[in-house]
Amino acid sequence: MGEDLKARASSETAAVRAPRRSRPKLGFLGTGWIGRHRLHAIVESGVAEVAAVADPCEEAAQGALERAPEAKLCGSFEELLARDIDGIVIATPSALHAEQAIAALDAGLSVFCQKPLARSAAEASRVVEAARAADRLLGVDMSYRHARAAALLREIVEEGGIGKPWCAELVFHNAYGPDKPWFYDRARSGGGALIDLGIHLVDLALWTFGFPGVSSIDARLFSGGERFTPSAMDSTVEDFALAWLDLDNDVSISLSCSWRLSLGRDVAIELSVFGDRGGLRFANVGGSYHDFELHRFRGTSSEKIVAPPDAWGGRAVVDWAARLASDPSYDAAVEEAVVVASTIDRIYRAGADVPAARSETLAREAIIQRPDA
Repeated sequence: MGEDLKARASSETAAVRAPRRSRPKLGFLGTGWIGRHRLHAIVESGVAEVAAVADPCEEAAQGALERAPEAKLCGSFEELLARDIDGIVIATPSALHAEQAIAALDAGLSVFCQKPLARSAAEASRVVEAARAADRLLGVDMSYRHARAAALLREIVEEGGIGKPWCAELVFHNAYGPDKPWFYDRARSGGGALIDLGIHLVDLALWTFGFPGVSSIDARLFSGGERFTPSAMDSTVEDFALAWLDLDNDVSISLSCSWRLSLGRDVAIELSVFGDRGGLRFANVGGSYHDFELHRFRGTSSEKIVAPPDAWGGRAVVDWAARLASDPSYDAAVEEAVVVASTIDRIYRAGADVPAARSETLAREAIIQRPDA
């Protein structure tokens, strides 16, 4: 089939798939902890219908059906794609994200994908190009953007509430590590703590400042307390990462993330921004994974302006489903995911002194720029 015929077939399939109902029908691929949490959020919101689920683990699939008893259980990804659905929520191991998202988009479905969208900027670019070609809505689960404290921090910065920002510090340290073996296999995960946790930090940093360019990056990667070397990138994933980013808007960023760090608490998640007229800090409370506060600083004074509770965890998928109900077409905002992936690639190269031409996975830069670039 020629390229023009492929494009026409994709367009025709997308037209048939276009939602014709006020509550889109969704399929869920992967119903582990994250997949079930996103499914529960959709059920509770009522914005869409959970029509089908698929997971090779029967226990996980049955757990999902307890919250969505009317949904059909599918025995395979292909069977899920064949269902009468408008979109698919993907929560599978990272190595599968790009391939599964592209297949769903080519089938005329909109896609919401757990982070990372792909293991590299090159992979992420291919997914975004598939969404653009199919004219279908593609979303990525960058969930921390939807915490009330993070959203207000960004709003205050945008409105000049702390004057001219010049520095931001971000941390995501987890006293535990992933419990699935694939996280420790670079081929399947794309990396370690940096792509697992640090991706949220990179996204929050760039999103807070409106996605300016990143002019320079330096980094250090560690595994078991030992510095990475280029050869380590072939067989090891990092459990600690430090990075320093200089943005084109003259803001300097420092970030660090880790697994199994001796924290004295479960997790530390923070974003601090400092300007010439004040500062802001978005931070988790008491080692919680879910509760966040926002403080405003002026000199030695501190004012708490956001406090828990705030049920933010499922807002990203609910927002995507609501947009799908009104307009399933491509949204160029997803191109930010490629910029984030490219920045992660650059941090990996800087942290292990990897030459830029070493491999496609780590070396190819994003081919998609910001919409206003």
